[in-house]
Amino acid sequence: MIELEGLTKRFGTKTAVDHLSFQVRPGQVTGFLGPNGAGKSTTMRMVLGLDHPTSGTARIDGKHYGELDEPLTYIGALLEAGGLHGGRSAYNNLLCLAQSNRIPERRVAEVLDLVGLSAVARKKPKGFSMGMGQRLGIAAALLGDPQILMFDEPVNGLDPEGIHWIRNLMKALAAEGRTIFVSSHLMSEMALTADHLIVIGRGKLLADTSMADFIHQNSRSYVRVRSPQPEQLRDALHSSGMTVAEEGNGTLEIDGATTEEVGELAGRHGIVLHELSAQRASLEEAFMRMTAAAVEYHAHDANAPQWAPKGV
Repeated sequence: MIELEGLTKRFGTKTAVDHLSFQVRPGQVTGFLGPNGAGKSTTMRMVLGLDHPTSGTARIDGKHYGELDEPLTYIGALLEAGGLHGGRSAYNNLLCLAQSNRIPERRVAEVLDLVGLSAVARKKPKGFSMGMGQRLGIAAALLGDPQILMFDEPVNGLDPEGIHWIRNLMKALAAEGRTIFVSSHLMSEMALTADHLIVIGRGKLLADTSMADFIHQNSRSYVRVRSPQPEQLRDALHSSGMTVAEEGNGTLEIDGATTEEVGELAGRHGIVLHELSAQRASLEEAFMRMTAAAVEYHAHDANAPQWAPKGV
């Protein structure tokens, strides 16, 4: 388990991480979300002892990273896939890590096979594609067979097959009871992977909740219904006390109702339906709503005027 308590990091007058306290528990994939500059990478670096906190603590199974013997057997991390030595072969990169953490050499071949790099084990990573570099970085994280794994943007550079592979790998590792902590800007992928979410903005904790609860609390859910008898349907819905909004083309949106309630109501009144569906916001929409006030840099709306004539 990863535990943060009051974790704070300042760079001069800028506070990058501001009194963060949360736990990353085993047995699930925990997504770590936040706008650019929110402090995610700095937080992960402090967990690994790469940056020293201004105040507060980060513990791995109750210990600071520097207190761990053979740390790769406790926690594996992918923060920068390009951090491995470009002049050594993929195999020798991992072998050096294994020997420094007293990990058996046979484990090197095992993880290279697991990530699909056995065929290029003797090649130097300086010639690897970005996706191959990511796979090698993931192999390094898995080398010590740790109970805790931390990934920062693990799908960068991966093709669709690779993305599918890393998603299933993280889920499988969590199912084994391991602690999986993953940061990503790819919301569609995070929605398919994470069970729990930690969301930060401007270094502060904004949410620590399940995926389902996060979307529910930060989005609008409603029922969409379309009928060739829109007036009769609208009157029936209003008479039952439902809140209805008209979207045109005979389509209505109903808040505070289920598809079963709307369908049964239409059936009782003999109203034909051409569409009846529950609508729920995506993780991306919920995230945008939650973090709107915490975004440091806002681009101009492409549809908004970029200038005005003098004198206007």
